Amino acid sequence: MSTGISMASMSTYAILGCGSVGHAVAEALVGEGKDVLILDHDEGRVEALRDQDLDARTADISEPDVVDVVADRDVLLILSSDVEANKDAVRRFREQGDDHFIIVRASDPVTADELDEMGVDVVINPSAVIADSALRALETGELEHKAEQLATVVDETDGRMAILAHRSPDPDSIASAVALKAIAESRGVGADILYDGEIGHQENRAFVNLFGIDLTPLSEVTLDTYDTVALVDHAKASEPVVEEPVDVFIDHFEPEIDYGARFIDVRQNVSSTSTILTKYVQEFDLSLSEDVATALLYGIRAETLDFKRDTTPADLTAAAYLYPFADHDTLEQVESPSMSPETLDVLADAIRNRDVKGSHLVSNAGFIRNREALSEAAQHLLNLEGITTTAVFAIADDTIYLAARSKDIRMDIGSVLGAAFGDIGEVVGHSTDATVQIPLGIFTGIEASEDNRETLLSLVKDAVKSKLFTAMGVESGGDNGS
Repeated sequence: MSTGISMASMSTYAILGCGSVGHAVAEALVGEGKDVLILDHDEGRVEALRDQDLDARTADISEPDVVDVVADRDVLLILSSDVEANKDAVRRFREQGDDHFIIVRASDPVTADELDEMGVDVVINPSAVIADSALRALETGELEHKAEQLATVVDETDGRMAILAHRSPDPDSIASAVALKAIAESRGVGADILYDGEIGHQENRAFVNLFGIDLTPLSEVTLDTYDTVALVDHAKASEPVVEEPVDVFIDHFEPEIDYGARFIDVRQNVSSTSTILTKYVQEFDLSLSEDVATALLYGIRAETLDFKRDTTPADLTAAAYLYPFADHDTLEQVESPSMSPETLDVLADAIRNRDVKGSHLVSNAGFIRNREALSEAAQHLLNLEGITTTAVFAIADDTIYLAARSKDIRMDIGSVLGAAFGDIGEVVGHSTDATVQIPLGIFTGIEASEDNRETLLSLVKDAVKSKLFTAMGVESGGDNGS
């Protein structure tokens, strides 16, 4: 409801009904130097309030003359425990056509809805406020306890810490690793960020290059040389990255594999692992560098599709905290990398060869050299009108490579690829972003050569589409792309 009163001009207050809630509000307002008038029907309570130098008068808030008593007040706080009396008072004030800013106490959600319909500006349900406060206190206490546990694991590291991002890491995994490394180094522990697979997507490579993030391929090190091993954003891995128990596991999904970690923090009420690491950065009171802040902000934005996918209040709060520290010019460069000619060719082939069933799109890009371009093509095709799931595949080096993306909350694209190709290929990814590599000979029974390229492509195209559409729950048929 619009009242025409700005909050800045609200200088005089009236509290109608002054039990424990009203008393607490009155003390807080008076402590801020506000002009507060208190009305209550209990004479003994009014006397006690006056003894505390509060401006209190005896009055029944259900009586008509109360309207005149508080006529010169800007804000009315109707806080009686008698909700029916509160409703009568609201009704009387609104019938007078006044423009008071009215805050009213409710007892339950139903009463709150009724008061909203009566034109109240703010409704307060004390039980809900207490519950919210208790949950916030619980979250704060849990984070403090978790931070102490994490600090213990880090501080007990005698040598170096290995921080593993997930296979072919995305921005959320890389940013989380960067933040955990900063936390370790702030406590005097050296750390290396390791990864398996490839950093494929053009934006991911730009992210790593522009920030000078030092990533080491897992194949170049021996994990046994590290005293502490941490996994970040690994829950959706289809097979163990390490065979032995790890020391730290942090993710926003429940892990599908039990790593036996000494320290585990899994929060399914947030949408990115970067959000969790941001909370730790705050709890450890880290002197936040521009690079770490920008990496974490990008990790949150990428994982939530710029706050358009499954975003929670915690993600927004973390992003708001990081925003002032981030380098937004560099962030813009990361999010808008130039497209290579070969990537453009792959995208053009994928658009031309698309096969659409409902909101699902499957396409092939033929024979390619730059297989990382498939991920970018799958992401770009997801922007087509009416499309919620994409999969783009191609042949390179005697292998079928496929990249899939989905924004359909009912579909786990990683599970779809697993159902379609898990028995013959290597599937990596999670519910919205997954890839698979399939040996060409296993899939077709034919070895690749220059003479049978078109035959191979025809076999692969039909078989891959059929398996994918079946796994998606869509009947396969002829192409209906343009």
